[in-house]
Amino acid sequence: MTHLVSFAKEVDEDKVTPGVLGFIVFAAMALAVWALMKSMSRHMNRVDFTQVPDPKAEQAEQAEQPAAEPARTESAEAEPSGQGGKKQG
Repeated sequence: MTHLVSFAKEVDEDKVTPGVLGFIVFAAMALAVWALMKSMSRHMNRVDFTQVPDPKAEQAEQAEQPAAEPARTESAEAEPSGQGGKKQG
């Protein structure tokens, strides 16, 4: 215990330390950040992210789709075993 008393005498009294006021300010800022994060999370959960599809994009997909479908049906007819084109060896 006497070691702590000697350590207290060695501490410079002119040093600036945060003290209790610094802790209170830091704790208040931490609580404010926590409250803001909780509020943001609540608001983000209320947002509906469903989008209306773009009609131009649908038309482009429909134009590309018929050209790609025959290739898929031919490969399905070529491999009825369901091996997906892998050769057994």
